[in-house]
Amino acid sequence: MASEKRQRLAGDVGSWALNVVTSVGLIFVNKVVMSSYGFRFATTLTACHFGVTSLAGFASAALGYTTLKPIPFWDLFWFSLVANVSIVGMNLSLLLNSVGFYQIAKLSMIPVVCVLERVLNAKTYSRPVILSVIMVVFGVAIVTVTDVTVNFKGFMAAVMAVLATALQQIFIGSLQKKHNVSSFELLSKTAPIQAASLLPLGPFMDFALTGNYLLNYTLSTAAFLFISLSCLLAVGCNVSQYLVIGRFSAVTFQVLGHIKTVCVLAMGWLFFHDIITSKNILGMVITVIGMVFYGRAAEAEKKAAAAAPAYIKSNTSSDPFTVGDEEDVSLLKASDFQEHIGAPPVKDIELGFETSKR
Repeated sequence: MASEKRQRLAGDVGSWALNVVTSVGLIFVNKVVMSSYGFRFATTLTACHFGVTSLAGFASAALGYTTLKPIPFWDLFWFSLVANVSIVGMNLSLLLNSVGFYQIAKLSMIPVVCVLERVLNAKTYSRPVILSVIMVVFGVAIVTVTDVTVNFKGFMAAVMAVLATALQQIFIGSLQKKHNVSSFELLSKTAPIQAASLLPLGPFMDFALTGNYLLNYTLSTAAFLFISLSCLLAVGCNVSQYLVIGRFSAVTFQVLGHIKTVCVLAMGWLFFHDIITSKNILGMVITVIGMVFYGRAAEAEKKAAAAAPAYIKSNTSSDPFTVGDEEDVSLLKASDFQEHIGAPPVKDIELGFETSKR
């Protein structure tokens, strides 16, 4: 029993660590790709990420490391459609809204996920969990939210983006449980569909966001190497996202995303000499404290759920670290690194994975 708990803990810590390391590493590699080599075609880069992830899945299956269990095409299609709407919606939100309102829309992701899980999965949360999540969101808001202006088109784009992203993250866990597949098996099934749909869409979306044509870009050897490294890191980031949501929940993944924002800001200050104000530091401290309280509150709920009678467990699912009966990829968004590369703030382009912007 003790050995199983240690293995479970090692798996949990490993999935969290893999997600943080690969996503933060990806952000800074993409910073080099976009700032140093001028490859600002974020949607196209996302399609490349999915393409390489697809190749990794095919290679793993061919070598016998994984087995690709059959999943109904329509389940994969609807999931990929929602995921692509999330990416396109985030890009439109960036294009039409001020940076401040765009950030507020992203911060609304956690309460939206909570409401959707309540409606779709009858999931509830304890007061300590709710209060700790509010603290995390408040801390990130202090760090990131600046000017706030609203217009109707931008508001509708933000609503579409938030709803699609929340549904996508909830569906990841639901599909894993429904079809009894691992995170990598599910990713291997969905990545080819997203790559095939984003590749033709990417150049048009990138032109709308940047005003530059992909075909006019001159690809150097160094740029190719950094783009390749970005794709390799994206494989690890995509796999770890599915792992985290599959092992925990979409809410936990959102909280983790805000902690990665703190890591990105700190690393930007250490390695790129970005300016951090006292306001940034205050928000970062509040975010970390909220994350600590969230971990303790979630662990308390986990123990309470384990001690509850069987009939109660079957009717409630309040543990944010446990996937429910039909409970719980973006996969990578560029919002964390775009501000560091000197581009206009409103052109903070998404790469499909939910993080936060200063």
